[in-house]
Amino acid sequence: MRVQIAARRCDVPDAVRIRTEEQLEKLSKYDPHLSGAEVTFEIEKHRKKVEAVLKVHRDEPVVAGGEGEEFREALDLMVDRLAKILRRRRSLKTDHKAKNLAKADPLVE
Repeated sequence: MRVQIAARRCDVPDAVRIRTEEQLEKLSKYDPHLSGAEVTFEIEKHRKKVEAVLKVHRDEPVVAGGEGEEFREALDLMVDRLAKILRRRRSLKTDHKAKNLAKADPLVE
């Protein structure tokens, strides 16, 4: 997965950038069709905010954010929210294939 990181009005430490890429790579276990991510770090009135947009092949993008006192705290909150959304989306997908009638139990008359 391709991860693009942007910073607005702040500098993001390299350790946080590496942790961001590692955490987002782990999200591919929930949806193997993840193709990319855009992560934005921002400081606003002494609060650090992180927002991510995950691109899913042939599906709607997934958006989540987090904020906290430190970038690491905001990042963890955001990743938890993304994981929750991806788990929910996976559980809502249903199997639309018809059942094999040859293996079905015969009707009792």
